[in-house]
Amino acid sequence: MKTYQEQYKEKLATAAKVAKMVKSGEWIDIGMFNAKSVAFERELANRKDELSDIVLFTAVTLPPIPETLMKDPLGETFTYIDYHFSPVSRIIQEKRRNVFYNPTQFGESEFWFESKPGDPDKIGTRLRDWSVARVAPMDKDGYFNFGLSNGITLALMETSKKAVVEVSKNIPYCYGGARERIHISDVDYIIEEDSVVAEMPPAVPSEIDRQIANHVLDHIRDGCTIQLGIGGMPNALGQIISETDLKDLGGHTEMLGESYMTMMASGKMNNQKKMLDRGKTVYTFGAGTKNLYDWIDHNAALASFNVEYVNNPLNLAHIDNLISINQALEVDLYNQVSAESSAFKQISGNGGMLDFCLGAFYSKGGRSLICLPSTHTDKNGNRKSRIVPAFQTGTITTVPRQCVNIIVTEQGWASFKGDSTWVRTNKIISLAHPDFREDLIKAAEERKIWRYSNKKD
Repeated sequence: MKTYQEQYKEKLATAAKVAKMVKSGEWIDIGMFNAKSVAFERELANRKDELSDIVLFTAVTLPPIPETLMKDPLGETFTYIDYHFSPVSRIIQEKRRNVFYNPTQFGESEFWFESKPGDPDKIGTRLRDWSVARVAPMDKDGYFNFGLSNGITLALMETSKKAVVEVSKNIPYCYGGARERIHISDVDYIIEEDSVVAEMPPAVPSEIDRQIANHVLDHIRDGCTIQLGIGGMPNALGQIISETDLKDLGGHTEMLGESYMTMMASGKMNNQKKMLDRGKTVYTFGAGTKNLYDWIDHNAALASFNVEYVNNPLNLAHIDNLISINQALEVDLYNQVSAESSAFKQISGNGGMLDFCLGAFYSKGGRSLICLPSTHTDKNGNRKSRIVPAFQTGTITTVPRQCVNIIVTEQGWASFKGDSTWVRTNKIISLAHPDFREDLIKAAEERKIWRYSNKKD
């Protein structure tokens, strides 16, 4: 039997050589988050005039901007699909017609690749012709670690016709967990390039973020397990928690960011009271600064799992006292939540928000919190309410009203489970900024979801 090093040498190829094998009409996953290919994708872009109808998939487009987009501004060759829009994706889509969002409930996405379309037992998507992902260098046992980007990477590699790893010594080694690595025997080609891992600086919390975080704190007690989304408010919450007398907190989250580093460094989050994965903060991908990446690297207090494990509502329901905290863009009078678009403009994605809304509510002692500032200032300097009578045409409902548990603004918080439309309306208007409440009441009256006895203060 050949040694791992012998297999490595046989499968080692230049990025240009691997890209040369791609044929027109093929579907290619180029890696999600910081697993996004750099070398292979660059060489594929150089073949723009030789190929046609190539579909590329990724999630959260982090720098560098893909060469396949830069060299194909009209989308003549490459169609680019993002499972979760980032600022880069939004900017590119505004200027090009070949960038699209792929709606996903992240926790179920591994199931898409378990069978071919047409299988009566499963509903899936077309399997990929190629799956390419950046990985850490091979270890002594012949495994390549997926680093910051577990998610659905192994599912893609196992079901694609060709699996390619792009090795970079800059990828942190992340302990699992489950499905956080692939063996060299399951890899078709190896590319070497020490590409840089993109940083995503954390949002700076505003005073309103801090006010919201303090309201969220009402729901956190000793021994809770916390899931945090992305944004200024989670960063504020992590800092606030680190300064409280809370203890024995746990972490179970889709995205691992700076807040978890802060809470664990303070000793508030030690994972000692968790029912599942005791002693470990569980996550499926990480994004942040180099300081965060250095902390994640070979950190035995962390565990990288595939997204089917991390986000599956059935698993989440078995985590006692799970507190899920996510951010939204708007909420309407019916308590529908939009966290991904404004009119027809795609801003972000659903990701695992609905997964955690469902799972946290079913958790014993758990709850789901959806947070947002009550107002925002538009590009013309006008202040507008984020609690609106109705969404603009084209705005997507990320969380339907029946799945909403608790909504939090800087004005306070309210629970909506089990409430009728008129009770819900009263509560959501109470979370709006006072300057907009009268207009919201008028809109509610027009929609016949306001009762004469409702308070108007």
